[in-house]
Amino acid sequence: MKFTLKEIAKQLQGEIVGDPDLTVSNLAKIESAQPGDITFLSNKKYTKYLEKTAATAVIVDKKIALTPKKGTSFIKVDEPYVGFVMALSLFQKSAQKKVGIHPSAVIHETAKIGQEVFIGPFVTIDAQVRIGNHVQLKGHVTVEQNVHLGDHTVVHSGVRLLEDTKVGAHCILHSGSVFGADGFGFAMQGKSYVKIPQIGNVEIKDHVEVGANCTIDRATLGSTLIQEGVKLDNMIHLAHNVEIGAHTVIAAQTGIAGSTKVGEYCVIGGQVGIVGHLTIGDRVRIQAQSGVIKNIPEGKDVQGTPAMGYKEFYKSYVHFKSFPTIENRIHELEMKK
Repeated sequence: MKFTLKEIAKQLQGEIVGDPDLTVSNLAKIESAQPGDITFLSNKKYTKYLEKTAATAVIVDKKIALTPKKGTSFIKVDEPYVGFVMALSLFQKSAQKKVGIHPSAVIHETAKIGQEVFIGPFVTIDAQVRIGNHVQLKGHVTVEQNVHLGDHTVVHSGVRLLEDTKVGAHCILHSGSVFGADGFGFAMQGKSYVKIPQIGNVEIKDHVEVGANCTIDRATLGSTLIQEGVKLDNMIHLAHNVEIGAHTVIAAQTGIAGSTKVGEYCVIGGQVGIVGHLTIGDRVRIQAQSGVIKNIPEGKDVQGTPAMGYKEFYKSYVHFKSFPTIENRIHELEMKK
């Protein structure tokens, strides 16, 4: 779909420098954009591309002193990256969404399906399922008994929503993720393990996005809970009864063991491991590849294994790097005795 620069500037609350009647139909990176594309400049190191880009329009900072070259217009905004994200949303919303039920889908007679829903090929929907309005279920999605999906939620191909899972509105669940598999619960009986039944569920609040190939286990009792606005990267594992606070973001390959509670607005880097039954306070930042083995108070930045204060870690690291030199000096002193 095409938009005039005037239409885009109105959505972005921006100011046009150039021709407001020019149209764009695609978004692109500044270094590879072509006529008909709109791009953005937020990092100063890409300023050199302003003279080279073939883009029809560039979203730039209001403070920029440069003028556009011939054939290119500027849309000046307060925050160019945010402006570009808004432009992406504008183009995404304009895309025609599919509606209808593919003939290969299998839907139980007791399932309740909302209005303007798309159910793709080879989707299976079990008994007592409730699906809200404008939901999109892509191909090969499995929706087991008593699953609830809120309005405008998008479930990509190959997702498995196992029994009793609850998903809020405006969520995005990416391909291959599994919600509601058994938690890892076993008790030693004699010389062998006995499986502990996992009879809880997974509950996901509104505006949550879960990346591809994540596994979120059902609770032993109660719910494994993901609060509103949480964003999970690909390949993340959340064990039984984990709770993730609102608007926390977690990068790829992180694993959180059972019953740990993570606060609101936390930022957790990639390949972080967190043991079970901990409490992570609000607005905690955990650097990549950290191993967390104890509670972390609100607002603290940590790094390392076991994780320690961010500044403390780097002070220790300075000494750690110097160990070979220190060892040689000690050896030399001992030889002089």
